[in-house]
Amino acid sequence: MTITATTSTGTAQRADWRGWVALAVLMLPVLLVSVDNTILNFALPAIARDLEPSSAEQLWIIDAYSLVLAGLLVTMGSLGDRLGRRRMLLFGAVGFTVVSVLAVFAPTAGWLIAARAAMGLFGASLMPSTMSLLRDIFPDRDQRRIAVAIWAGMFSAGAALGPIVGGFLIEHLPWQSVFLLAVPVLVLLLVLAPVFVRESRDPHPGPVDGASIVLSMLALAPIAYGIKEVAVHGAIGAAPIAVGALFAWLFVRRQRAMDAPMLDLTLFHRPAFSGSLLVNLCSVIALVGFLYFASQHLQLSVGLSPMAAGFALVPGMALSILGGLAVTPIARRHPASIVVPASLMLALAGYLIVALAGAHDLWLIVVAFALLGAGIGATETVSGELILANAPAAKAGAASAVSETAYELGAVLGTSILGGILTAGYRSSLVVPAGVPDGLAAHARETLAGAMNAADELGGEVGGALRAAAADAFDGGVAVTSLIGAALVVLSGVIAAITLGGRRGAARP
Repeated sequence: MTITATTSTGTAQRADWRGWVALAVLMLPVLLVSVDNTILNFALPAIARDLEPSSAEQLWIIDAYSLVLAGLLVTMGSLGDRLGRRRMLLFGAVGFTVVSVLAVFAPTAGWLIAARAAMGLFGASLMPSTMSLLRDIFPDRDQRRIAVAIWAGMFSAGAALGPIVGGFLIEHLPWQSVFLLAVPVLVLLLVLAPVFVRESRDPHPGPVDGASIVLSMLALAPIAYGIKEVAVHGAIGAAPIAVGALFAWLFVRRQRAMDAPMLDLTLFHRPAFSGSLLVNLCSVIALVGFLYFASQHLQLSVGLSPMAAGFALVPGMALSILGGLAVTPIARRHPASIVVPASLMLALAGYLIVALAGAHDLWLIVVAFALLGAGIGATETVSGELILANAPAAKAGAASAVSETAYELGAVLGTSILGGILTAGYRSSLVVPAGVPDGLAAHARETLAGAMNAADELGGEVGGALRAAAADAFDGGVAVTSLIGAALVVLSGVIAAITLGGRRGAARP
């Protein structure tokens, strides 16, 4: 496998067959993380019925992984540049496997939240390594663009596979079984990675700076947490953001003073790099936010089984993969400032369908998510390759970590902001029918799952009336949330048009 960036004539070398096998091996953890996130969204109703988490705990079950991961991504990406990217990949694989097994035995929502947080610790070692190793394996621009499209497509493939496999497991086994999927995938990675994936690192990394590691964690984690708290509890949650901003300022100040900084801040001076990060952030918020309310609507309002709900979203996931691959030749010939906004028009149409027509019709949800998936898939392929191409190969780990941080913050914001707005809209518009006891009414006001559980317990006309009222309130919240998702897509397109200039897919390596 070729890992040298250029030949003696200055032309980037092309990876041989071992490079493509290495790509296939690296897709294993990408597949795992994607499947894990989607399965958890679809397992959430079953978890809510079993562990009875509050609305805040329900969001934490989703967000704990992303919050911890976001706080550690820059650290782990930088350590990968210094200690070895493959080494960090294998370290993450071992830890993720062990914690996934521990999650199986979670007796309470608190236990499950703690397990998800530990998964974030080891997931932070997995994800930057997969992307940064691509920069080293494929120095040739055209091959790297295809590899990034496959990388992005594997996220979509995992998201498509997750609901189906997870739905089957949830219908036939306890929800704990979804966490056992990590074991065979990561064992296979531990066997194949040492054979096909060569170690790579920054040849002149500089020393590991413990102070920078601590400052980065103290900056990113409180900011992510604070954003989540603002979405759920309002301005009272702004204090963690202020704390994180203070440590972020100290981190930036330290990096500027160092000869060999943990994070090269000059990367952010490149409009294509910074713009692509913002595009990814907004796009992921829109995608994850849609999945958050669609999975609950299809199962709890429409009444589909988890597997049937998963199949309903498969067209969107498939089009996300096809969109990423189809945009690759287009990105060679046309500027990214045109390709990305044009792709996002599809995503905008998807959100507007739900906002204007409502979420009552199953097929509207299917079509809307298909358009959203195609647009976001194409967008993330182009912007993801731009991020890699605009970073020096020696700093690929740190650059990939920043990219993954934007992705994970997007996942947090997708569930916290859009999910928080949806919850607020649901609570404000829910009219509990007469005859519902106070205790059950309180559960109904917490979450849609709580309302459906209360309706099942009541039964009869009162239970049916509560079920209908909760479904209507939730659908009303979905319409408002969809308008906000549409605004995020528009913002992403504007950023791309302004910052990506005339670049065709990526800067030259």
